[in-house]
Amino acid sequence: MAGPLAGVRILDLTSVVAGPLATQMLGDMGADVIKIEAPEGDAPRHTGPARSPNMAALFMGLNRSKRSLVLDLKKPAAAAALWRLIDSADVFVHSMRPQKIEKLGFAHKAVCARNPRLVYAALHGYRDGGPYSGQPAYDDVIQGQSGIAALMSVGGEPRYAPTILADKISALAISNAISVALLAREKTGRGQFVEIPMFEQLVSFVLAEHLFGHNFVPPLGSLGYTRVTGAWRRPYKTKDGYLCMMAYTERHWRKFWPAVGKPDICDDPRFCSIAARSHNVVALYELAGGCLLDKTTDEWIALLRELEIPCARMASLDDLLTDPQLAATGFFKHATHPSEGEIMFTEPPVRFSETPTSTERLQPRLGEHSFEVLREAGLSENEIKALAASGATVDGSVKAQAAE
Repeated sequence: MAGPLAGVRILDLTSVVAGPLATQMLGDMGADVIKIEAPEGDAPRHTGPARSPNMAALFMGLNRSKRSLVLDLKKPAAAAALWRLIDSADVFVHSMRPQKIEKLGFAHKAVCARNPRLVYAALHGYRDGGPYSGQPAYDDVIQGQSGIAALMSVGGEPRYAPTILADKISALAISNAISVALLAREKTGRGQFVEIPMFEQLVSFVLAEHLFGHNFVPPLGSLGYTRVTGAWRRPYKTKDGYLCMMAYTERHWRKFWPAVGKPDICDDPRFCSIAARSHNVVALYELAGGCLLDKTTDEWIALLRELEIPCARMASLDDLLTDPQLAATGFFKHATHPSEGEIMFTEPPVRFSETPTSTERLQPRLGEHSFEVLREAGLSENEIKALAASGATVDGSVKAQAAE
């Protein structure tokens, strides 16, 4: 069985994290993703520990399910080869600033005129038409601009979330937008231009709950959802560690307070309904947290699960590697990479009953499929050899490596 995107060819000109993560997800779902790189390779190829050149850790986490084609698009012959690939592609996706892709000659108007069925997806830092348009943007910048760093403040000092949050949220938006645009093409027969701006995407993400009282005009309250911004919304300290617990419904709290020896709180007017609790949530969480110090984490988990109150032990990154749920569902996969030896990675979380995902195509070496893909585009052997001789492409195949 093939994945849900089998038969879809994606020309991937993205780099760093957001775009490559998005196209990895699309590749896992069966799309033929052709990763088009400059001769020096994508920056993550050089980021983190590595067993061999151009295959560093960050690249390994973002680039399975792809083929690698090296094209130096500053050279006319390489640009001409890309146009040949565009003719038979379904998706063209890039993460360059508008002025840079325009200078290369591959802005959306020109590309979509050449192939009207193409879905052209552009990851930008900011929406076109505003004062920030065309400015460079990376994850840290967008986390700060979108309000995340301020929300993460500890002791008055702002912080970035300790994960590449803006890039990864944008990756989900890219993969979703491309999939939806392909569905629309099935109905209309035409492709379209899709702009995915990181800044606006992250502001939308943050304000989904934090617009709060400003959902109404005039406002019925302040910005910021108080339940998630309070100092006591954190893992609760127990006798021997930390517990993640979230009583939420009326039924949860009616069970929780007697279980911790405070049944009278059930009738406290500050906490006797969801509306009352939402207005007094800081006091609610502080009171609840103070009740969990006299038992171990395991003791609380056993009791709370019996009461059907959602809870779990706080996990470290190390804990994830031995998590029983992840182990039982086969979440971590091992494979033997042709050049990197044994590797480990996470499988796609989403499961499809009829069109399962696949991770059989492992991370490509730089230019591993250059000649293969150029032949598929109809270039002759002489044209391909001329590209390689000029430095416009690189043959990184096993055969080429063996000949070195």
